[in-house]
Amino acid sequence: MRNLEKALDAKGISNEVVISLLGIHRNTYTNKMSGKSEFTIGEAIKIKANLLPEYELDYLFAPN
Repeated sequence: MRNLEKALDAKGISNEVVISLLGIHRNTYTNKMSGKSEFTIGEAIKIKANLLPEYELDYLFAPN
């Protein structure tokens, strides 16, 4: 999730904000960001719509 991480960093959005938005455990978020598990379509849409509307989903969630 390199592009997602870069976009969040560029906007100064902390991991805690994303964790809170999605309502998931920190370890779950870490696993998703490291590629050990995947974001659901719903989670991806929620991140884009609420935090990163100026980015395309394909860019944000492109494989590393």
